[in-house]
Amino acid sequence: MKYANDKRPVILALKYAKLFFLKSILLVLIPSCGVERYRDVGTDETKIVEEKKEEFKEAAYEIKPINHGLKKPILGIDRLHLFNDSLINKRIAVVSNQTSKVGEVHLVDTLLALNLDVKKVFAPEHGFRGDADAGEKFHNTIDEKTGLPLISLYGSNKKPLASQLQDVDIVIYDIQDVGVRFYTYISTLHYVMEACAENGKQLVVLDRPNPNGHYIDGPILETKHKSFVGMHPVPIVYGMTIGEYAMMVNGERWLKDSLTCKLWVIPCKNYTHKTKYNLPIPPSPNLRSETAITLYPSLCLFEATSVSVGRGTDSPFEIYGHPKFPQSEFSFTPTSTAGAKNPLYENKLCNGFDLKKSINKRKYEINLNYLIHAKELLGDTTSFINQTAFFNQLAGTDKLKEQLLSGWSAKEIRSTWEVGIEEFKKIRQKYLLYE
Repeated sequence: MKYANDKRPVILALKYAKLFFLKSILLVLIPSCGVERYRDVGTDETKIVEEKKEEFKEAAYEIKPINHGLKKPILGIDRLHLFNDSLINKRIAVVSNQTSKVGEVHLVDTLLALNLDVKKVFAPEHGFRGDADAGEKFHNTIDEKTGLPLISLYGSNKKPLASQLQDVDIVIYDIQDVGVRFYTYISTLHYVMEACAENGKQLVVLDRPNPNGHYIDGPILETKHKSFVGMHPVPIVYGMTIGEYAMMVNGERWLKDSLTCKLWVIPCKNYTHKTKYNLPIPPSPNLRSETAITLYPSLCLFEATSVSVGRGTDSPFEIYGHPKFPQSEFSFTPTSTAGAKNPLYENKLCNGFDLKKSINKRKYEINLNYLIHAKELLGDTTSFINQTAFFNQLAGTDKLKEQLLSGWSAKEIRSTWEVGIEEFKKIRQKYLLYE
């Protein structure tokens, strides 16, 4: 990396003479401006470390034509230089899946290539390669490529055991999240943080953009409905990156016995919560597209009903339907596929709705009309919410079920979320790393 002795400032000053005055102002203001912060959240306080000032001077010199647009986000995993030295002579465990890549190379392979001492890999729901069904249990095994132990953090062993951390100094967490409360990667994060806190281990979270990070919506989870698909008092869509979320879990003392873990978040660059980010790798078998990720906060509530969301088709979470829906222009037939071995209504024709064409711009709220319309189509003769406890866990409250069954409109239901969302925003604000 080049610093203040770089010749480019002189060249740029000549080439962009009209911008010289602006550039001079930037250089004067840099020492007083808020610089990028790396949060190292220990048991008692948050330490803020400033990056080298020369790097920010260089950034100020990089004057671009106005129409060049926004820079591509740089992910935490792409900034290994910020913490590589801290890993030397340390025993490392990695919490990761198929999304944990540095370019085209997996994080685990990258760390091994740097001759770092990786001891084991912990894998969340869907497994290390991301090909297991939702809810499918997978067993501890050995990774064929690296020979490292692969330990499941799904099923009966959701939290790393003390014995599994005995030969580890540092745990690195790098998994792409989608910013939705019932997506279980944040539950895995909770248990990893808890295990690190209980066993005195350092946790490094490599931050990633949130594809649903531009809005906040949904009812706040009530404690009595706490489960692995919802562990914290947050709305369904919480508008935070995984790094910010980890800081909130620590800061609000949501871990067991109000513990906090020694947490170091490596933040993204060139990212704000308004930044549109398309995931380069599907985060799970049935979230294969930008459309599915956008619709997921709304359609996942169908998982506790008699309505199919297209598991076992080429368009999971982009469609929904039921064998008893009235015949329409669109229909689908679920079949057993990788990632959906036993889908709802396997080999049965479902009439329904294709939502792909309706998603032509970003969404800023959960669409309750899908649920309301489905209930109306099924009428009173067919069960709609057929897994009450699970539906309440997904919603985080039993109120939504009662409101739907009582015929409330979407507007009426949403009005009951407003107070909770505003209170959550006050909590969220304390932990934001990005605008």
